[in-house]
Amino acid sequence: MFNKKYKIAGITAVALAGAVSLAGCTINIGGQDSNGMMNGSMMGNNKSSSGFSGTDIMFAQMMIPHHQQAVDMSTLAETHTTNPEILALAKQIKDAQAPEIKQMTDWIESSGAGMDMGHDMGMGGMLSEEQMAALENAQGAAFDKLYLEGMIGHHEGALQMAKMIENSDNAEAKQLAANIVTSQSAEIDKMKQMLAGM
Repeated sequence: MFNKKYKIAGITAVALAGAVSLAGCTINIGGQDSNGMMNGSMMGNNKSSSGFSGTDIMFAQMMIPHHQQAVDMSTLAETHTTNPEILALAKQIKDAQAPEIKQMTDWIESSGAGMDMGHDMGMGGMLSEEQMAALENAQGAAFDKLYLEGMIGHHEGALQMAKMIENSDNAEAKQLAANIVTSQSAEIDKMKQMLAGM
């Protein structure tokens, strides 16, 4: 019963995303300036009036909770380790991802879409409740190891997700994908080196 409900929700969401994408495409072909024309005559919910496609919005809906977990993990580092490298990395991750959460929230709000997709898309690299609990209960070197292992997987998941919008027609969305790939690829390399040195 549970799986059937998820299947139906997933099919509905995919169909909706396709419709949004197609409608956005029609408006763009018509040559309307989505930033200048907010009348929403072609779509009552104004999803395309912001200039973001259905895929851009779906990406934001998925990436916001993904980013939020990375911020939460990094907040834990402030009280669970004294390792200066881990603390510096955690600050770097929070400083990068908190503003990106705000940026993607603005996309969703300007598009008139909801923050919640209504179903679970299985975002790559997300820590389970058990893994987050283990991280919360760890201290010192044990925390450092769990944090690095968890964050490497988390970042690798984000790189996969960024592929959704790397060829977006929206310049802001495309730039965000490029920023995520650049910053998180560098952080993965750094974390792997730190882990190897433990």
